[in-house]
Amino acid sequence: SSETPLDDVAQKISRTKNLLLALVGLGGLIGGGYFFVEGAVSLAERLGIPQLVIGLTIVAVGTSLPEFATSIIAAIRGQSDISVGNVVGSNIFNILFVLGLSAAISPVMIEPKTLQMDIPVMLLMALLLPALAWRSRKLGRLGGAMLLAAYVLYSCNLFFNWV
Repeated sequence: SSETPLDDVAQKISRTKNLLLALVGLGGLIGGGYFFVEGAVSLAERLGIPQLVIGLTIVAVGTSLPEFATSIIAAIRGQSDISVGNVVGSNIFNILFVLGLSAAISPVMIEPKTLQMDIPVMLLMALLLPALAWRSRKLGRLGGAMLLAAYVLYSCNLFFNWV
């Protein structure tokens, strides 16, 4: 190998720098998440909108922006596995770990409307994705448009049924 001791030092600095940047970013996410939730709760109270609706819309979109950016960049770069894995992995993590840990710390009440409407929509969409991609093993523009339209319909339904 043609690596010199200087190359080893540069690699170690690069790894340390990347670790520090990741930790700073994580700290920013945690702090930002706190302020984001506080602002969303205040917005819900001021507008008279149920916190659940704010959680299902504004907070959900806000906390999904990192996944959105990551998946778009990965798709543009042709890294489909990263794009899909990011979204699927994030949803699995959120349902199993985040909700599981939240409930383990303090019981989480689930509104009857969530059990009757939102969770079934989530399950239906989870089944729709593989159905759209089953034959061609890809999600094309039409399938993407269908998913976007489904989200718009879901959001409109939320707005008109809750507000």
